[in-house]
Amino acid sequence: MLDVLHQLGGGFAGLLQVGNFVALLVGLVVGMLVAVLPGLTLVMGVVLALPFTYGMPITPSIILLTAMYISGTYGGAITSILFRIPGEPMDVPLLWDGWSMAHNGEPARALGWTLLAALTGGLITATVMVTLAVPFAKVALTFDSPEYFAIVMFGFTSVVTLGGGSVANAFISLFFGMLISTVGVDEIYGVDRFTFGIGMLRDGIGYLPVMVGAYGLGEVLVRLEQGFASAPMTGTVRVKTRIPRLKEAWSIRGAFARSSVIGVVCGIIPGAGATIASFIAYGVEGQYGKRRRELGRGIPEGIVAPQVASTASVGGHMVPLLTLGIPGSGATAVILGAFLLHGVQPGPQIFDTQAALVYQIFASMFVAVFGMGLLGYFAIRPLVRVLYLPEALVSVFVIMFCLIGAYSEHNNITDLWMIVVFGVVGYLFERYRFPIAPMVLGAILGPVAENAFLTSMISYQNDWTIFFTRPVSGIVLVLALVALLFPLYGHWRRQRAARLVAAAR
Repeated sequence: MLDVLHQLGGGFAGLLQVGNFVALLVGLVVGMLVAVLPGLTLVMGVVLALPFTYGMPITPSIILLTAMYISGTYGGAITSILFRIPGEPMDVPLLWDGWSMAHNGEPARALGWTLLAALTGGLITATVMVTLAVPFAKVALTFDSPEYFAIVMFGFTSVVTLGGGSVANAFISLFFGMLISTVGVDEIYGVDRFTFGIGMLRDGIGYLPVMVGAYGLGEVLVRLEQGFASAPMTGTVRVKTRIPRLKEAWSIRGAFARSSVIGVVCGIIPGAGATIASFIAYGVEGQYGKRRRELGRGIPEGIVAPQVASTASVGGHMVPLLTLGIPGSGATAVILGAFLLHGVQPGPQIFDTQAALVYQIFASMFVAVFGMGLLGYFAIRPLVRVLYLPEALVSVFVIMFCLIGAYSEHNNITDLWMIVVFGVVGYLFERYRFPIAPMVLGAILGPVAENAFLTSMISYQNDWTIFFTRPVSGIVLVLALVALLFPLYGHWRRQRAARLVAAAR
């Protein structure tokens, strides 16, 4: 342990070099800007930054990309809370309580909880990287496609908490989202599915148009129907940044602890990642938290759980990358490309051949977490001022961000049409009381579940029992079943009690 601390101290000293420190600052600012812009995904931002590292030494290159990755997990929360547009899929669960709290007159408090959660998750993930990298990586190496499928199924159980009072509507929305994810050419068998001869559907329907259209444009259409009835905040109300007090944070320590564990574990498992961690953490909080029945109404637990989990997953992603050479997410795949570009192959040997580089990366993550906190703290106050603008004017910018962000991902006019289509779908869902969140969940995680399932069937000769005979996947699936049936049983009991009361009257 003393040797680890000594080398980590050397890593902090290495950050004092001008090139490394400048790369860290630039990465923090650019990562947050990329995440704040709706539709410009974090992975795409890291990809766009990769060419700029060609002429740089390897250490500042990796520090730049890693800092972008860390700050990007927080930046998307700003648009989720203020505009109801999630910057990333992992920001979708945070949106439900963050948006509610902000529009209950406490936007700065919502962003303050998010910042505290991001700091907590960041410190935990950096600590995990330093102390548990090799042991956790060895465990994750034993995982195969059945385990990935089981984890995604566990993520789907969170749909029970997202129904807005109607479990049936929640499942209809989820299955619709999963159906959307199957449109296009099948990746394994190469056949067209649900394209109906329309060429632009052969590329499939990405989660980005579904997410941004349903939440962003759909909300604008709902507000338009209401005549933009919400009055802007007046100048007499001075919004200040409010970081939660220690007593407030301690009162929901269970949410911090549960979400931290979920984030780290999902990060270390390649293919799980921040999105699954965020949904699972929110679902677990909705089923087992002390105030689970208030979730979705703007309570701190609904903000803390997904943000802590998504930020805590970053270090988990870096663990298999550094120790095994296996990227755990899209962003770490790009970082792996940066390693290979400079002639360095991540793996167990990197701790011997490139120890200084590894511990400078570890040190940069600690510094980046605090840098993200400072940047986020000073960015909250001017961003909250957006709520002083008239709702109609803000809606114009929301539409502009939706369309520009969707077009910038692929430079394809098809995505603009998809934004409009799912904007209408989001409007109809809101009007007829179908929750949007399960649809987005199905669109994001549907392809992951399908790929893991088909890969398992091909690898294990169509033996479906493999999901239950493998210990880890079997345990996770049983837990998923319990997590699904227990709330359903409680929902059935409440309905039955209500019917008995009504009959007695």
